[in-house]
Amino acid sequence: MSQIDPSSLPAAARALAAGQTSAVALAEAALARINDPAGEGARAFVAVQAEAALATARAMDALRAVGRAPSPWAGIPITVKDLFDQEGIPTRAGAAVLAEAPPATATAPAVARLQRAGFVVLGRTNMVEFAFSGLGVNPHHGTPRSPYDRATGRLPGGSSSGAAVAVADGMGLAGLGSDTGGSCRVPAALCGIVGYKPTSKRVPLAGVLPLSPSLDSIGPLANSVACCSVLHALMAGAEEASPPPVRPVAGLRFGIPEGTFLFDGLEPAVAAAFERAVSRLAAAGAFIERFAFPELAEIPAANAKGGFAAAESYAWHRALIARARDGYDPRVLSRILRGAEQDAADYQQLLASRARIMAAAVARTAGYDAVLCPTAALTPPPIAAVAEEAEYGRINLLLLRNTAAFNFLDRCSISLPCHAPGEAPVGLMLSGAFDGDAALFGVSAAVEAVLKG
Repeated sequence: MSQIDPSSLPAAARALAAGQTSAVALAEAALARINDPAGEGARAFVAVQAEAALATARAMDALRAVGRAPSPWAGIPITVKDLFDQEGIPTRAGAAVLAEAPPATATAPAVARLQRAGFVVLGRTNMVEFAFSGLGVNPHHGTPRSPYDRATGRLPGGSSSGAAVAVADGMGLAGLGSDTGGSCRVPAALCGIVGYKPTSKRVPLAGVLPLSPSLDSIGPLANSVACCSVLHALMAGAEEASPPPVRPVAGLRFGIPEGTFLFDGLEPAVAAAFERAVSRLAAAGAFIERFAFPELAEIPAANAKGGFAAAESYAWHRALIARARDGYDPRVLSRILRGAEQDAADYQQLLASRARIMAAAVARTAGYDAVLCPTAALTPPPIAAVAEEAEYGRINLLLLRNTAAFNFLDRCSISLPCHAPGEAPVGLMLSGAFDGDAALFGVSAAVEAVLKG
């Protein structure tokens, strides 16, 4: 088993280059954690691809030994959400109704690009059925527990639940997830790691089972901004990738949307961690301004009939529901069926409202390097708390509310852990401009350095 701390991609890459560890050792260490009966592997994964992972790791070690490693990242173990096509493997999206799905005929570009760089895929991670919830609950495969307070058993966040828990528990150095309303950032916040949602056009959606093509985006979950930056660059098509330089926080401009729903009903621990993070940034020389952002208040009204997620998921699921309705998670089914309430005129109005709100928001936030708010309003709730439908809906809304606003605006957005050691995990969300991904990574690296310092 590897004795190198595999907490970040850069650290692992340096250790591999120096011969201090090997791809096989990294893969074996991750697989040992996955297979630990006292751990979360059985709930975090729906399929473990141990044989293929070890074969790939041996190949990467052999290539590195003769100076032919495809990239500095070759041999680093990662996971893939059960939403992405892998050639020869069924894509089931955490759903029982797709149990008999045929094997995929091609690998999704996002996955294939990472494989070409030499990353080792350990397996497919668990998720909310069809990615339609922010809680992380899956009645078919079980619900992996947040690393916080395992004795109680707390929600991991969703929909990329298994990806987040796998990273937090060292079952791979990073996870490939998706984010339609917060599905990378919410589990990152509830599991104490970093989760990134790019501008949606940056990474191709081909080979990814859709929830809402208007909102879907492909993002990484990992232990640092540097890790997410490298993975995003490669998935977006870059031939090479390196971590962003850490710039000083002094002189950066951050806006906090005061008086908006982003700050309604915050759990006291979330509010305290957020204000502490803001104070540290101000002390480091950042310019902090609390500003009005009235356009945010228009988003709930635009989504009143279920928004893009309901309309577009219903279009994809309608025929499958007709054949296999009883096989769905009823809580997911009820959310998909809201799409049947919308007609073409409703959808056209939604498109127009989004375009208008996005344009107004660009002008409103133009003076800031990032907009700051808590990622989610709550620390990880107990899994038992969402047994009743009313609480399931209430908690789901509170977890997704802040992140979903920036999906609607199609902003790049990242969640960084901002809680103190020993406290319940809390995420600080930084949201940048449309197509401002590179700039946001630089800003986020600066903020991360202050928070860790």
